[in-house]
This record gives sequence, structure tokens and C-alpha cells, in this order.
Amino acid sequence: MCSIMVVFFVVVGCALEAVAQGATANYPKMAPVAQYLMPDRAAEIALARSAAPDSIARDAAVMVLGRHGYVPGAPGKSGFVCIVGRGWSSAADADFWNPAVRVPMCMNAAAAQSYLLRITAITNLALAGRTSDQVNKAIAAAVASGKLPPMKSGAMCYMMSREGDGGKVLPHWPPHLMFFYSQVDPSIWGANLPGSPVFGVADPSEQLTQFVIPVQRWSDGTAFRPGSPAHRHP
Repeated sequence: MCSIMVVFFVVVGCALEAVAQGATANYPKMAPVAQYLMPDRAAEIALARSAAPDSIARDAAVMVLGRHGYVPGAPGKSGFVCIVGRGWSSAADADFWNPAVRVPMCMNAAAAQSYLLRITAITNLALAGRTSDQVNKAIAAAVASGKLPPMKSGAMCYMMSREGDGGKVLPHWPPHLMFFYSQVDPSIWGANLPGSPVFGVADPSEQLTQFVIPVQRWSDGTAFRPGSPAHRHP
């Protein structure tokens, strides 16, 4: 019988397989920077805020992608920060240079002060033309040296948008929440066990553990139905 978790694990499994294979045949090199940008800033702000329910997103600040990294796009007053992730930070390795990737995410204040710093560092390196391997090594070194801080307590984000584009490997995530920890064993949450609603991935090189919990509704309140098409942003 189909369930949210079945679909979720199939999707994640495909993404991890692509990551493990390091498949980059479709996008072997960086495209012109302009292809990664959204020329309509208002559209990027709206897409970023679609990551979370309006009660959260409407008071969130938004950062938009510029030619050299993320820049302020709209002010906020809640401590939440929403962005649209690109392939180098928000897709499988096969889509690292895919200019079509647009992944809305909305982070709480704790994540904005810790996890977001990693995303902006990754983005700056990618826009400077660094490869996936070079980015991974640079981020691991920055974490080890303390240039990038550990995750703050309570760091999490919403990824509940019906819109966006996750790339060729993972066109669209089911709606879910993510929680970020530094050097935590996923087993403390009972992650990845039969019947558990929690999926966990630990990355020792970046001293980062990410927990994923699927939810049953998109940010606009409509029900998530496995197998149904989601909106794709052009």
C-alpha cells in the first residue's frame, strides 16, 4: 500500500544513489551565471516564501541570489529567513550545475544563524566556479577550523512548497521539515528504523546530521497525495 514514507524513501534513495555515483554527465560544468538567477526578484521572493505556511513565511526575511551570492531581498521581523536553493546546495550531485534547480526553504532563526551560513558559503564557492569536490573539501575544512559554526540548538527549516524544481534526479520533494544538528547519531531519534517517520543522514566530514520528517500537507494547506504532480516553477 502506498504511503508518504514509501514515496519519500524511494525519492531519497534515488537521490543518494546519484550522489554515491557522482553522476554529473548531464551538467558537467558551470553554466553562465545568468542562468542560475531569477530576473524577477518579486517572483523569487514569492517562491522562497512558498516553503512555509503563510503564517510563518509572511514575517520571514528573504534572501535572493545575485551574481556573487545571496543578498537581501525582503525584510522580515520573525527571525525566519527564506531562500530558493540552487543545485550546488539543494540537489543531488548529478544536478550540482543544473541551472533549472529552484528549491524553496524557510529556516528559523537558529538555522539562519548556523545552517544558512553553510548554504551561503557553498553558494559563494560554486559561483566562483569551484567543483562539487572542491566545495565539499572547502566546507569540511571551514567546519573543522571553526570558520563555519556548529548548528544552533533548535535549528530547522520548512520545505513544504508545491512549487520549485529539484532537478533531474529529484524533481520535487514531498513536503517535509528538516532539523539540523552537529555530530549527532541519527539513532537518538529512532531515525531510519522500520515504521519510523524520521529519516536521518549523518555527514562526518561536515559534522552535520540532518533529520527529515515528511508532513501530509503542502504549505498552501492542500493535501499531499503520493504520485500526484506538484507545481513546477518555470
